[in-house]
Amino acid sequence: MTTAAIEALAELVGTRAACRAMGRPQATHYRNNRRSAPPASPPKPAPKPQPRALATTERQEILDVLHSPRFCDVAPAEVWASLIDEGVYLASVSTMYRVLREAGEVTERRAQATHPARVKPELCATEPRQTWSWDITKLHGPAKWTYYYLYVIIDIFSRYVVGWMLAPVESSELARAFIAQTCAAEGIDPETLTLHADNGSSMASKPVAFLLADLGVTKSHSRPHVSNDNPYSEAQFKTLKYRPGFPKAFASMEQARAFCQEFFAWYNLEHHHVGLGLLTPSDVHHGRAAQLHEARAGVLLGAYATHPERFVRKVPTPPELPTQSWINRPADPDAGAAPPPHAGEALR
Repeated sequence: MTTAAIEALAELVGTRAACRAMGRPQATHYRNNRRSAPPASPPKPAPKPQPRALATTERQEILDVLHSPRFCDVAPAEVWASLIDEGVYLASVSTMYRVLREAGEVTERRAQATHPARVKPELCATEPRQTWSWDITKLHGPAKWTYYYLYVIIDIFSRYVVGWMLAPVESSELARAFIAQTCAAEGIDPETLTLHADNGSSMASKPVAFLLADLGVTKSHSRPHVSNDNPYSEAQFKTLKYRPGFPKAFASMEQARAFCQEFFAWYNLEHHHVGLGLLTPSDVHHGRAAQLHEARAGVLLGAYATHPERFVRKVPTPPELPTQSWINRPADPDAGAAPPPHAGEALR
């Protein structure tokens, strides 16, 4: 049984039938008659040795020292310092690390948890009662390690504090009741509101999540350790704690509640917010912004008519009214031209 015989028979009945008749596996026949492979490309020249490189014996000497009982649990920088004080120099600290890395001995010894990348929240509000932000801050109590917990919900478009609550503890059940009462007081319809928060225990709790699902409210969360993802609540707390008269500690719950009542009345009704065209949150939240803006324009026109020489560049106009409020505005400017009416829908 030769290859030539199979080839001759294959011309009459085909290669498969010829192999079957001659009792030779078809794969073996093809392998034995495979055409010669194309010539291999010439081998690449070996890289020239670096004259400054460590010799193999020197690398092994470094490893032996690092593996020794004296230095096996010591960082290379400590090894270098100990040896140099004894008048011995093997290599630099970076070279020690390089030799260890080539030997596969530079790894994290602790178990490292891996988490998927968190999506950056991008929320937009073009009118009140579209997107709220909420958070909890601590107010110091009369004794060390005692706190009162202030829950606050703010409308990011109008900067209006739609609800606040002071409690002796931080609790998911209290947060659930607080959010439910605030939504009822503001008359929130299902599928019209996004509620944004950080990843605190109360914010990410199941009672709050179930409540928001029942109310038809879209929930949104900041990325871990990214305070800029919740800027409106953080800025409002800073305004609270930098307010003149804010005490270092509150003597009682009653004192803390009285201070908050006074502060939030001032914040909503009297505080002229730069981001609102120097209107108060109450003016924007309750729809008085356009009327007040027009009245301010009339006053400025009257001032211009009286003393036009004092306005050199142009006719004075009041600050522009807000049209959008963003949490993490997209980098593409066209993305903000026509924001969706419920920008947090994708983050449910």
